[in-house]
Amino acid sequence: MSKETNSAEVLLNQNVAPEQFDWDSFESGLDADARKEKSDLEEIYNGSLNNLQDNDVLVGKVVRLTDKEAIVDINFKSEGVISLNEFRYNQGLKVGDEVEVMVDRREDKSGQLQLSHKKARTLKAWDRVNELHETGEIVNGFVKSRTKGGMIVDVHGIEAFLPGSQIDVKPIKDYDQFVGKTMEFKVVKINPEFKNVVVSHKALIEADLEGQKREIIGQLEKGQVLEGTVKNITSYGVFVDLGGVDGLIHITDLSWSRVNHPSEILSDGETVKVVILDFDDEKTRIQLGMKQLEAHPWDALSADMKVGDRVKGKVVVLADYGAFVEVAPGVEGLIHVSEMSWSTHLRSAGDFVKVGDEVEAEVLTLDREDRKISLGMKQLSQDPWSNIESKYPVGSKHVGTVRNFTNFGVFVELEEGIDGLIYISDLSWTKKIKHPSEFCAVGDKLDVIVLELDTAARRLSLGHKQLLENPWDKFETKYAEGTVHAGKATEVFDKGAQVQFEDAEVEAFCPSRLLEKEDGSKIKKGEDAQFKVIEFNKEFKRVVVSHTGIFRDEEKKNVRESSSSNKPMGSSSNEEKSTLGDLDVLAELKKKMEGGN
Repeated sequence: MSKETNSAEVLLNQNVAPEQFDWDSFESGLDADARKEKSDLEEIYNGSLNNLQDNDVLVGKVVRLTDKEAIVDINFKSEGVISLNEFRYNQGLKVGDEVEVMVDRREDKSGQLQLSHKKARTLKAWDRVNELHETGEIVNGFVKSRTKGGMIVDVHGIEAFLPGSQIDVKPIKDYDQFVGKTMEFKVVKINPEFKNVVVSHKALIEADLEGQKREIIGQLEKGQVLEGTVKNITSYGVFVDLGGVDGLIHITDLSWSRVNHPSEILSDGETVKVVILDFDDEKTRIQLGMKQLEAHPWDALSADMKVGDRVKGKVVVLADYGAFVEVAPGVEGLIHVSEMSWSTHLRSAGDFVKVGDEVEAEVLTLDREDRKISLGMKQLSQDPWSNIESKYPVGSKHVGTVRNFTNFGVFVELEEGIDGLIYISDLSWTKKIKHPSEFCAVGDKLDVIVLELDTAARRLSLGHKQLLENPWDKFETKYAEGTVHAGKATEVFDKGAQVQFEDAEVEAFCPSRLLEKEDGSKIKKGEDAQFKVIEFNKEFKRVVVSHTGIFRDEEKKNVRESSSSNKPMGSSSNEEKSTLGDLDVLAELKKKMEGGN
């Protein structure tokens, strides 16, 4: 029989007054001592975990381990259960260890208390990460794996993102080298809504560099020589790391010699000595130099070099107006295009040399104070004008090459450096040339004769038509005044007409009043007729004719014979002579025939 049953029987057998009967003992079945013990236990229980809620984080003790679970006592009415998977990071878990847990559910279907160690760690980790973000404190993190654009880092149990750009101050190509390493990080960004954390290792490096930079900048002085590492090479210069501070060596300060690209002088990662040339007030833009650490090449130029010396060098720069030749390291001279050839036809320097060519030249001028040298190439060969009189005397005949035109003539090259001019009037005896390009083309070979030579002025006058007989000599006889010829009116205008004879080279002019035919009409364009020469001028290549005079000659024949029997036959009457008005037309004809000359 239980203790509680015996106590009830005792109370019933006692002979006591009803008002003194112990109803509590009777109803509970416990005597006073037992009831007090139970009350004390309930007070302890209710005082410790009376307010236990889901998601509360507590500290519990591992009291037993199974193959799959850890039994944890948190001083609740029952012990909690946690899967061992949540302790994978802690392979040394044992009975008696204290662990942080969160109440997942106070009771499951079987009345068992469900706890979570992982959730407790995560909640605590978020509190810690937020604290680290606010304070900027450095935290250790474990690089778990690679991901798109960066790495995944475990920070206090939270997976944080490390962007590739935040790994180092230098671009990283191989991300895998960091997987599995524990590194220091700084929490730079938190998104509470999406539970995202971004960390940076670069920020720590930059902080260290910033400290070094301030220390270095405070010690910088112009003229100071430092050692640095080539950090970046561009087309305009090289950036050098001076130990946390970057400086720029401009391409012109790399070498005294001309540099086409900085990569010709330096390479990435190379250690170089530089001198500080200048910097701004904050010393954030530092200008460096390398060539200044060496003596200026002009100071090392031979003192024996003088005007007239022959020098050799390499073409380093080419322009239309000339070429720059390096005659000593860092010392350049200019060969102007006019000093490359005796030819008077100025061409591009590229027609004679190209970059990289080794050339020989003569020193024409030397200015050590202004550090300038002018050179010449043509001086190494004989001046073709030095014996011009013996090679090209007046009256000598030659074959030349047409080089270019002007409105007034043609320039013909007889040899390199020897050019002569043929005036447009000396191209043909008979052709009416308005521009030389109507007669010949550039590059044509042309027979010429020397008409005039001026050695002092280097001027040579040539002729082409003089190589042929002047047809106007025979025309003077054939078309003498009074002779009659068949011709055609090729053009008819107000003051007269142009008449073409059988010799295509000869064009005559017939005044308008002398175009009248016997029937009173006038000769029209394209009409063939007989014309009598009434004026012939060999000097001006002018021929004036008349059609009217032919049929009037018979009428006046008797008058002429009676007035003067000795008058030469074939002479024209006074009315057929040119008038002043006709002379204007003749002038126009002459201009047209001679092309304005």
